[in-house]
Amino acid sequence: MRASTFRRLLNLWPPFLFNAIRLQSLSDDYTEAKVVLRLRPWNRNYVKSQFGGNLFAMVDPFWMLLAMHQLGSDYYVWDKAGTIDFVAPGYEDVYAHFKLEPGVVDELRAAAAGGEKVLRWFETEVTTASGKVIAVVRKQIYVRLKPKAR
Repeated sequence: MRASTFRRLLNLWPPFLFNAIRLQSLSDDYTEAKVVLRLRPWNRNYVKSQFGGNLFAMVDPFWMLLAMHQLGSDYYVWDKAGTIDFVAPGYEDVYAHFKLEPGVVDELRAAAAGGEKVLRWFETEVTTASGKVIAVVRKQIYVRLKPKAR
């Protein structure tokens, strides 16, 4: 699927659409994505800062999706685990940037070449427009070469 079509569809996905999460850009080769979480009256927490669940949701699928599209259909790619460290309250729109380098994809391919499962951690900072870190999210993905491709 073309990255521009995928971006439009993801922005219409209800968990993103109704929580003011927007995939701003997605590179044609699926190596890079930029996401924004707009602060709105309906997605604030009790103290009027960004709701923690939305901070995690805005970064949740992207490492898996970037890896899945770059590795291709011969691989299983799943989210395995995730953690979030809330660093500061977010009283404004916040942003996340993902960049999955081709060298990392090559490492995943090499590690999974024999059919073994591969677990890899990725880290993303959620920041304000000025660069202040609001949260640090770590996601672990699972990669395995499908039996028909071994």
